[in-house]
Amino acid sequence: INKLHKKLRLAGKSLKRKTKGSNNYQKARLKVARIHAKIKDSRLDYTHKLTTQLIRENQTIVIEDLAVKNMVKNHKLAKAISDANWGELVRQLEYKAEWYGRELIKIDRYFPSSKRCSNCGHVVEKLPLNIREWDCPECGSHHDRDINAAINILAAGGAVSVCGATVRPSESKSPKAGAKKQKAPNSDVKESRAVS
Repeated sequence: INKLHKKLRLAGKSLKRKTKGSNNYQKARLKVARIHAKIKDSRLDYTHKLTTQLIRENQTIVIEDLAVKNMVKNHKLAKAISDANWGELVRQLEYKAEWYGRELIKIDRYFPSSKRCSNCGHVVEKLPLNIREWDCPECGSHHDRDINAAINILAAGGAVSVCGATVRPSESKSPKAGAKKQKAPNSDVKESRAVS
């Protein structure tokens, strides 16, 4: 995809140099459109291959229910989020999980997966995106932000899969400044009820 993005930049620059309405402008415009179509097709192809592999190799898949529209508004994340094709990935996982009889669990977007220590369950109140690694003030464990989030999402998904529970973020705050305290690592787990 990076090669296609480079081609797109060059084609876009070429298009800007052409006179609007001329034959060369139309050719350059079509070239830009073809590159956009190739990028879209390669994203879709990769997403299909990835989702099929994930569904075939796993009985249960746990994902975080992210607010993609809000993430794309951040200009630093927009390209990476678009290339990841998150919305399409989730859509494909949903219907393929149904086809193959697999379980797909979505963890609430407000669950503090990055901010929660996967070792002791302590939740820090603030963890800006530029902080990629952090140490837990309670137990001293060192965490990579993404790996810690993945461990927490997997644990929450396991609770949902085994107990049929839903996962919600903790609302209790500790008197310590900048920290959110929880009773136990599984205090976020509550029983689910069917609503009719």
